[in-house]
Amino acid sequence: MRETVRRAGWASVELLRAAGLALASYLSIGVVIFAAVAMATVVGAGVLPESVLLLRRTAGYKRRLVGAWTGEPVPEAYRPLTGEAFARARVAVGDPATYRDLRWLVAHAGYGWLLICCAMPVWVIGLLVDGVWCGLLKQRAVVLPLIERLVDLDAAWSRALLLPSPEALRSARLAERVEELSETRAGAVAAHGAELRRIERDLHDGAQARLVALSMRVGLARRAYEKDPDAAHKLLADAQDQAEEALTELRHVVRGIHPPILTDRGLVGAVRALAAGSGLEVSVRDDGVEDGPRAPAAVEAAAYFVIAEALTNAAKHSGARQASVGLVRMPDRLRVAVRDEGRGGADPSGGSGLLGMRRRVAALDGTVEMTSPAGGPTLIEVELPCVW
Repeated sequence: MRETVRRAGWASVELLRAAGLALASYLSIGVVIFAAVAMATVVGAGVLPESVLLLRRTAGYKRRLVGAWTGEPVPEAYRPLTGEAFARARVAVGDPATYRDLRWLVAHAGYGWLLICCAMPVWVIGLLVDGVWCGLLKQRAVVLPLIERLVDLDAAWSRALLLPSPEALRSARLAERVEELSETRAGAVAAHGAELRRIERDLHDGAQARLVALSMRVGLARRAYEKDPDAAHKLLADAQDQAEEALTELRHVVRGIHPPILTDRGLVGAVRALAAGSGLEVSVRDDGVEDGPRAPAAVEAAAYFVIAEALTNAAKHSGARQASVGLVRMPDRLRVAVRDEGRGGADPSGGSGLLGMRRRVAALDGTVEMTSPAGGPTLIEVELPCVW
């Protein structure tokens, strides 16, 4: 009986929320009517979009309540209200979702109160009947559970009225996809620009400076060759050192663009070499990646740089001595997981390295998830779409 009363109480709370929302619906209806009448004036073009936004927020709150009660979210499909006042007003008037929300608003203003009124006598009768039938005779309650059925009825009616049509839902998802691709494209362009600036900086400050010094030393050696062979010999030895350092700098820049080891040894071999030089005890687990055809070069490069960045961060900041890298071949994607046993507490949104990692993965329509509780471990999981 105690559990039955508790569940009926929670259901009554939901009905009270619905009744309160029904009360707010009367205010929303008044605002919408005022905005519709004001459309005959210039002022109405500015009032109507705001009224529609209020209507969307009200319907969105009901969607969240229904989703929380049923465990199944109610999708929404709205056209964005952007641009000037008259353009926003035209979108608000032409959006089928506006009339769907209005239909729900008017209907809910009625059944929201009706259901709470029905629940009141059910409580009185239920406490008497179920108090004897369930509390004393230990039988299943028959009256108080009807309050839950009333909430189910409210959720079913609201879902039916608020659920977008399949066409509207497809259009909304397509718009979200276009917006997402626009964001990832902007991120990819920004990442590409940052990468070009890094390469230019490395060439200018590293290899180019060494090549200039090399040219000067060779010139000095040519001038001193006949007068002072010993000095010329020393200058040529210095020039050789400068040439080797310049080659080292150029190799570093090339590895930053696309590591040659990826082409030579594949992703698994490159990751094993990366792990060996990371300064940590790193175990590499390969689940089918080395078997069969290789992933596209862009996917391999993104996975390699993610692992390199994660291991570098672990070696510098985590205090970890051990780490693990997992590569999993899936039918339509490549999954990468990097875990270190350090102190944790890393900020998923901080650091230029993590930002570059997210941009690189987002450019390939992949996902990045990072968990790093205080005390560790830190886990970075990446999924990259891939056609093998």
